[in-house]
Amino acid sequence: MRIPRIYLPIPLAIGATVPLDDNAFNHAVRVLRLKADAALILFNGTGGAFAATLTAVGKREAWVRLLEFWPGEVESPLRVVLGQGISRGDKMDYTLQKAVELGVAAIQPLFTERGGVDWPGERLTRKVQHWRGIVIGACEQCGRNQLPAVHDPLALVDWLAQPAESGLHLLLDPAAKRGWRELEPPSGGITVLIGAEGGLSPAEISQAVQAGFIGVRLGPRILRTETAGLAALATMQALWGD
Repeated sequence: MRIPRIYLPIPLAIGATVPLDDNAFNHAVRVLRLKADAALILFNGTGGAFAATLTAVGKREAWVRLLEFWPGEVESPLRVVLGQGISRGDKMDYTLQKAVELGVAAIQPLFTERGGVDWPGERLTRKVQHWRGIVIGACEQCGRNQLPAVHDPLALVDWLAQPAESGLHLLLDPAAKRGWRELEPPSGGITVLIGAEGGLSPAEISQAVQAGFIGVRLGPRILRTETAGLAALATMQALWGD
């Protein structure tokens, strides 16, 4: 049986005995039904992981002893920031989960003209917390020890107005004339912009191009928003990453 990996956002050190927080307790004890002496792998999102064992399990708390530090990482050498138009339902959850598995470094959720979402403050706060939980779960599953950032959502026009990260800036556009094989390998990171359901409007595409984004197409077929970003990430990792 694979040893469960658990995220615990506290300082960790060899030899320490630490309590599991509510999320980790729920995952390890209530969901996985682990008992005392069970083996675990703990990580806190800053790099590396710890071999550990459950020392005590109660009704509402559990304690873990840290035995050994493992410095290994599975991070991609290609730093990709995904600017993703916010989609409805569980499509955004799926996109975030799979983007983490494909090695994304950070995710910027974006409100776009055709996204069809408009959440008031408290609901938006809960949604972002939920997305960050999705990212944690994906890291636990896929072996990543560093958490990709999920930035607070922004309107696309506001994001484009911010100082851009260095490197290549790509805009997924089914009408673009340039394909991936025509791009030069990037010397730095990559920022890729994906529209929500219905794609980006002509005005948004124009704004992105003016901000330095290069239009690129994935192929002759128009992909759904939850497919497009993942296909782009897989393509970039195959061409330039790991």
